[in-house]
Amino acid sequence: MNLYQERSSNIRRTWALILGFLIVVIAVGYAFSWYYNDSSILIFAVVIAFATNFYAYWASDKLVLSLNHARPALRAEFFDFYTVTENLSITAGLPMPKLYVIDDPSPNAFATGRDEKHAVVCATTGLLTMMTRPELEGVIGHELSHIKNRDILLMTVAVVLAGFVALAANIFLRMSYFGGGRRGNDGEGNAIFMILAIVGIILAPIAAKLIELAVSRQREFLADASSALLTRYPEGLASALQKLENYGLPMRSPNLATAHLFIGDPFGSKKGSGGSAGWIEKLFSTHPPIQDRIKKLIPS
Repeated sequence: MNLYQERSSNIRRTWALILGFLIVVIAVGYAFSWYYNDSSILIFAVVIAFATNFYAYWASDKLVLSLNHARPALRAEFFDFYTVTENLSITAGLPMPKLYVIDDPSPNAFATGRDEKHAVVCATTGLLTMMTRPELEGVIGHELSHIKNRDILLMTVAVVLAGFVALAANIFLRMSYFGGGRRGNDGEGNAIFMILAIVGIILAPIAAKLIELAVSRQREFLADASSALLTRYPEGLASALQKLENYGLPMRSPNLATAHLFIGDPFGSKKGSGGSAGWIEKLFSTHPPIQDRIKKLIPS
């Protein structure tokens, strides 16, 4: 599959994620509406589902920046950040994204936004201080590739929807502790229904998080390859990734909801894990092992 097909695929996946979210929330709302014999629960679920999708599309980038305490990056203060992004944007045929920084010594960066015209690239002050210009070009090329490949909407929307699924599951689970269920004589049927509902409620946020993490890991390899094509210097990104792993320490205020957006794990890297990490660890990891990424950039 080429890059153009990947971009089209990302658009379809985004709409599929939004549609699937609507269906799941409405289905859960209907189930509880039936059980509690209260149609207002279904109406509430429908309203919340559409409102959450609307917010996820139009304002999720603002939420991501706020959660990570980012501030606008001024050209005079972060000249290399600005000029590298400007030059690579021209090369990639992209509008210049807005630039933000996070005051944090841990090197990291991410991109967010709903499309190429409303994109943001954010970097930590640690990354901007630590990287050489070729390494910075590799990192910015990676983030611009997320924008070019239409990853940013899919990955940013996943933040809001996965978070909402977890919140809704918690609300419905608490509701299940109280009485007031559907009136009728089929007590055994109601009990089975409630057991299935509670199991589904517990598993829903886990499934949502696994989908979010899988999307992130898959996109990182593609963005690495796209950055190498954009900069024509894969060694720059490979060296930057090595510095991320060598630093190893977590960010000051890492946020689990947005961890998958970053180029490196904001909770710190596990040095030397490479392909030896257990399958459970990989399943719940927001990023593929850095050494695996470096090997793909510079095959030995």
